[in-house]
Amino acid sequence: MDVPEVVVERLPRYLRSLTQLLQGGTEVVNSQQLGELLQVTSAQIRKDLSYFGRFGKQGRGYNIRNLIEQLRHILGLDRTWNVALVGVGRLGRAIISYPGFQPEGFRVVACFDADSSVVGQTVGGLTIQPTSDLAGGLAKEHVQIVIVAVPSAHAQEVIDVLVSAGIKSILNYAPVATQVPPDVRIRNIDPVLAFQSMTYYLTPPDVS
Repeated sequence: MDVPEVVVERLPRYLRSLTQLLQGGTEVVNSQQLGELLQVTSAQIRKDLSYFGRFGKQGRGYNIRNLIEQLRHILGLDRTWNVALVGVGRLGRAIISYPGFQPEGFRVVACFDADSSVVGQTVGGLTIQPTSDLAGGLAKEHVQIVIVAVPSAHAQEVIDVLVSAGIKSILNYAPVATQVPPDVRIRNIDPVLAFQSMTYYLTPPDVS
């Protein structure tokens, strides 16, 4: 059974909220309580989880510890994933230095840049490698996920190399639409687009 992409995207939100509840001392939660926390309906939560099996017991709710374990398994978070970064500018350096990846099972193992003046420098314990060695470096480090933080003019050519190298999961920070084959998953993160959608709600309505 194919699981809708929007459902997969909601699972990490469920996992984060459940983890916070467990850390706060809560052991059991029902779909109504979880829905109020996440601002989604309890019916939506039950439908989303039903794609993966039966969880919890009617009238008793979900055992949080067990549900966390199941969701981590479904999302593949019960293992470690090797991640590489392409583009070691200010954003790239901030990404490498972010301490939140490792505890969640994402290990940044390599970084690459096209600027010869930064190649060979060490950032976050990693030596910056030239993008000319990208395919070989990814294979050597057994990378499964790549973060792209290059200027928009170079994003597509970098992503083309990643696809040719067999990478199936890409997180793209470059502010440009890119093309990938259907079997490659790409997530585009553009804070400017987020700002632009938020200002709609801050703009007074046109009453003319």
